[in-house]
Amino acid sequence: MKPQALLAASVSAFLLFSCVSNKKFKTMESMAQARFDSLMKEYSALQRDLKICNDTSASVTQQRSDLQKQVDDLNKQIAFLKENNTTALKQLQDMSVISSAQAASINKSLETIGAKDAYIMDLQKEMARKDSLNMALVLNLKGAIGDLNDKDINIKVDKGVVYIDISDKLLFKSGSYVVTDRAKEVLGKVALVLKGQPDTEFMVEGHTDNVPYNRPPLIDNWDLSVKRATAVVRILQNKYGLPPAHITAAGRSEYINVASNDTKDGRAANRRTRIVILPQLDQFFKLLEPKSTR
Repeated sequence: MKPQALLAASVSAFLLFSCVSNKKFKTMESMAQARFDSLMKEYSALQRDLKICNDTSASVTQQRSDLQKQVDDLNKQIAFLKENNTTALKQLQDMSVISSAQAASINKSLETIGAKDAYIMDLQKEMARKDSLNMALVLNLKGAIGDLNDKDINIKVDKGVVYIDISDKLLFKSGSYVVTDRAKEVLGKVALVLKGQPDTEFMVEGHTDNVPYNRPPLIDNWDLSVKRATAVVRILQNKYGLPPAHITAAGRSEYINVASNDTKDGRAANRRTRIVILPQLDQFFKLLEPKSTR
């Protein structure tokens, strides 16, 4: 073969080989790029998965911490309830011991309370009966006296006690302790009602104003109030037959006022004689005696 032909063949072979290698290289480069792109996608996916895992792990950790806190709180509550339960059981045991030890005493106390309640009810009934009797007495007195001026005679019940107030204007002349004839008629009507209460005791009180009094043999309002009381008592005893053992005479002078002594009308109201129907304390205490043995 000629040298020129051989050279041409060699150059052609070289160029052909070069063309084939370059094409293969581009193919390999393209494949490598595609592989790279695929790996990058996988890497990005793995990164996302890792982040999700990390976030999930953090969430689980927080949840575990929260659950642990709830468990701790529940344990505390359980311990508290156990302590309270123990205390309650101890109290119940103590109460059981007290109840069993004092049951008889408690029952006795309850019986005593029941008896006292019945006793109090009896007393209340007796007091109600007494109030009814007092009201009946007042009505009888007012009925007997009639339409006499209330300024001259006043009948009332105060705290279970009957009072009959008679003005000195009706009973006596000024500065005197001699009972007038008109007053004797009124005292007779009062005595008639009182005689219908044979067990009743009463007190006659003399009252004055604060104007100084000195007419011998009396030297002051004490003397005057006592003399007026005894004058009324003698009329009730001697003229109308009331038992003297049931009568008390008392002088109160100027010291138990019903009005101010600064005015004429007030002084007139203070000059009075009061008949007090005394509570029958002996009968009341007799009522107490049998009850006190309960």
